[in-house]
Amino acid sequence: MNKTHVAILGGGSFGTTLANIVAENGHDARLWLRDEAQAEAINTQHVNQRYMPDYPLHQNLLASTDLRTVVEGAELILVSLPSSAFVSVVTDMAQYLTPEQLLVSTTKGVVPGGFELMSQALVKATSGQPVGVLSGPNLAKEIGKHMPTATVIASDNAELRERVQTLLANKYFRVYASNDMFGVELGGALKNIYAIISGLAAALGMGENTRSMLITRSLAEMSRFAVRMGANPMTFIGLAGVGDLIATCMSPLSRNYRVGYALGKGGSLEQVVAELGEVAEGVNTLKLVKQKADELEIYMPLVNGLYQVLFNNLAVVDVVEALMKSDQSSDVEFILPRVE
Repeated sequence: MNKTHVAILGGGSFGTTLANIVAENGHDARLWLRDEAQAEAINTQHVNQRYMPDYPLHQNLLASTDLRTVVEGAELILVSLPSSAFVSVVTDMAQYLTPEQLLVSTTKGVVPGGFELMSQALVKATSGQPVGVLSGPNLAKEIGKHMPTATVIASDNAELRERVQTLLANKYFRVYASNDMFGVELGGALKNIYAIISGLAAALGMGENTRSMLITRSLAEMSRFAVRMGANPMTFIGLAGVGDLIATCMSPLSRNYRVGYALGKGGSLEQVVAELGEVAEGVNTLKLVKQKADELEIYMPLVNGLYQVLFNNLAVVDVVEALMKSDQSSDVEFILPRVE
């Protein structure tokens, strides 16, 4: 295998995990992050003490705070930044790019200030480089333990899809392909909202019937929204849809699930987010999706309910009660259309 230079932007848990996969696969993995001390620790101690303290990193993984050094000459650039920092960093990165470099967003969120997806922001900030999205049920700490995991690379560019599959796939990380970039990206962003709801339900001791209902109605709701935005409904029966939704709604490793669980135990939103120490994208995404759903008149009772819980002090039991009392409708509206 020829050694390939791959750049990873973002020293959080998933960015670090991806960089480690690249290094383990025998490629030149360069990880960009802002914290000089954190970069030095990765290079000398081979561990990300802040986000992945229990997972040793490959010795060939090189961390740097110099964006130009990391990006220049990279065949593939994986952008694993929080949504709040995404635009500023990729805008800064654009000056170092060449036309043939492949750009892939792994951020599961929406650009603050408007309903713009990360892939759209990436296209806007750069100069025509091929763009893709990587998303799926990918809990970083499980990947760090080499537990078998699969993800989806979505792009209109076949060469990009094939290169990402070649560079990232190994014995514990499998990469499937899709050409529905918006569907895959929206699945990754929207499921964070419903993970908060699932965490709330678990904290309040709701049974498996209730949680099953919430997860499947979440899938119906997020696919309804995504299809209205131009996605393919079939995407949501795959890894980036139901797969990611199950993983993030059932696991305490999910940041968004932990936010919901802590809220269900009585914590305030500000306290919970501060104690978490990492960005929970679902809180930011909720506001933007609620605004867009209202604008387009998309039926999203769970989004509306969670918004009332987080920002207007509505009780979770009232949200569930409202769901149970809502108009009877079809189960899968792509088979039997829902009557408005």
